[in-house]
Amino acid sequence: MKKKRRDFLRLAGLTGIGMGTGMLKGFAIDSTSPATNSPNSKNDEAMQYKNADEKNISLIGLYGVWAAGLTENKLPAFSFRNKEWTDIEKWRASAKRRLEERLSIPDIGGMPKVNINKQYEYDGLHIEELTWQLPYGRATEAILLKPATARQPLPAILAFHDHGGNKYFGTRKITKTSDHLHPLMEEHQKNYYEGMAWANEIAKRGYVVLVPDAFAFASRRVMMQDVPEYLRDKLTDDEPEKPENIHAYNEWAGQHENIMAKSLFCGGTTWPGVFFAEDKKALDILCARKDVDPNRVGCGGLSGGGLRTVFMAGLDPRIKCAIPVGFMSTWKDFLLNKTYNHTWMLYVPLLPNELDFPEILGLRAPLPSLVLNDENDDLYTMEGMQAANQVLGEIYQKAGAADRYKCSFYPGPHKFDKKMQQEAFGWFDKWLKG
Repeated sequence: MKKKRRDFLRLAGLTGIGMGTGMLKGFAIDSTSPATNSPNSKNDEAMQYKNADEKNISLIGLYGVWAAGLTENKLPAFSFRNKEWTDIEKWRASAKRRLEERLSIPDIGGMPKVNINKQYEYDGLHIEELTWQLPYGRATEAILLKPATARQPLPAILAFHDHGGNKYFGTRKITKTSDHLHPLMEEHQKNYYEGMAWANEIAKRGYVVLVPDAFAFASRRVMMQDVPEYLRDKLTDDEPEKPENIHAYNEWAGQHENIMAKSLFCGGTTWPGVFFAEDKKALDILCARKDVDPNRVGCGGLSGGGLRTVFMAGLDPRIKCAIPVGFMSTWKDFLLNKTYNHTWMLYVPLLPNELDFPEILGLRAPLPSLVLNDENDDLYTMEGMQAANQVLGEIYQKAGAADRYKCSFYPGPHKFDKKMQQEAFGWFDKWLKG
């Protein structure tokens, strides 16, 4: 697990900054630097510099405290915690409008035609392999699962796969459609999900579950043949399922996130905005199905799936129950401590002036939300996760819905293990079936 975690940080952190907190702590002011005329004053000043350096340690050095201070000691402009916001519906409308502006969500057209390429039964589930074509890129592939015996409309889950530093795979990270998993996916599910395909497990409890490939993953990934030759690093799209080729592609794709993010900014949009546009299309498809009760739909996912959950659940009221797993902290925590191991998919320029990160999810209050954290998650500090919990608690309290928000901490590293899954599934059952 530790090795996998290191690999994740190396890949998902985009490798543009190849150093962690431990390395940063190794940088200190040189006590031999010429600063004073006497040895004693020289040592005293050096100690002052050293103490200041240790006090102000951050990913951007002494600039961290200054940057964090730009929003320090004041609530973001559209925070529901501000006293002037007393009407929750007026606040929600204004805050959502500003969030949508910052995301610059692209218009990707109407409802696409959905093709059922294959359907079959496996492990008590009816499974459909779906595709739909958006106005750009290759077709989106998705897996739909539901109990094979289902005859009436069921509640539904839009299930988001993780990032994991692995863009070659998407839906296969959290599903199992035969007895033969790709060896890398068998390892992935073992490391992050305690060997479970969680989308299958929640479907067995009486849900229609849709798992789409995310933008830039799996069927939506950037192909070598579609970029200039000088960017390919001698890679090809040949023999894509070979583990060594997958590892090489993921290494390349991690570096390519810099180019993708900057290019999206140049196009007038953001990565979270594209995520939301495509995920909303998947939600449209799910809610339009005759075997789905559109009034009982939830969403959730680990890590990058948790990120997508925050934006989807915060912006679309069709999501009646939301569970982000392993993705909750504050902009300050990211700024000072954790931007180096987070994907470009997180950032929304200027938004921290108006909403803290947990307040994006808080836009859905009083609709129910469960946040699941891991105590030893390298992606966040414990202080950041606790601060986010306090923010969401205050929002739900002010909304008169304290009983509809819950946050749980589990021992261990970044994961969505069996105990966490059981709590998540119980929360879905409570609010989508109760």
